[in-house]
Amino acid sequence: MKLHCWKDIDYRGTVVRVDYEALDIKGMPWMKYANVYLPYGYDETKSYNILYLIHGGGGNPDAWLDCSQIKNVFDQAFYEKIAEPFIVVFPCFYNLIPSTRKVEGVDAYFEGSQVLGFQKELREKVLPAVEGRFHTWARSLTPEGFKASRTHRAIGGFSMGSCATWYAFQCNLDLFSIFLPLSGDSWIVEPRGGKDDAERTAALLAEKVKEQGYTKDDFSIFAATGREDIAWENLTPQIEAMKAIPEMFDYSEDLSKGNFHYVVKENAVHAYEEVYHHIWNYIDRLFV
Repeated sequence: MKLHCWKDIDYRGTVVRVDYEALDIKGMPWMKYANVYLPYGYDETKSYNILYLIHGGGGNPDAWLDCSQIKNVFDQAFYEKIAEPFIVVFPCFYNLIPSTRKVEGVDAYFEGSQVLGFQKELREKVLPAVEGRFHTWARSLTPEGFKASRTHRAIGGFSMGSCATWYAFQCNLDLFSIFLPLSGDSWIVEPRGGKDDAERTAALLAEKVKEQGYTKDDFSIFAATGREDIAWENLTPQIEAMKAIPEMFDYSEDLSKGNFHYVVKENAVHAYEEVYHHIWNYIDRLFV
């Protein structure tokens, strides 16, 4: 993993709020929002690539920005011309305010239902609201317009946001071609199925690619976690099982080769302050 000295710069991007109407847990309309990072010098005459970055369990659209230096990552990478400037969206996968649901411990099945249910909202509400306001490569706010621009669209997330990323791979491969699951396994079989049923998880993920009409040439996965991260023991077996299907998941430690990559940061725990470093290390390979 590359080390970097974060520094303040004068070319700062801005964060704006986009409101949109969705359905709450009772199926009633309610207003939600996403935070949208616009790179310094955002120009409406240009078309921008776009990354959707999802929070972890109990979080909200502010979590990434409040809990890490993620904005500095984008500001500095674009200032130093490490990557072409792109837009970043921070949405929320919950259809209720987490603090209003009083439970003891983590209800894995509830959390899983939230990130899976969010896939429909992501497709039908979030993308049109954001890309209807800012200039991306989508030439129309229709399924056809989003599908035609999928190679310019990435999705990632931390912890339960990583689970949401795997669900996007499973359900919305026609919208996204680039995936950054950080410190979280796929729950396509069951919660924490990456550890308990790794081979079946990998096989089902490969099958979902075929079901959606794509091949290994149509996507890239940039996965990562920490060696001391609680997600390591769940995600790593899944990654190893996916490596055993090279006709779909072409693993390489060289980020310029293959379509499947995995980085483990030594001594890193389960925290935003750790995983945002992975985005820095992958940022120059996302939209190439």
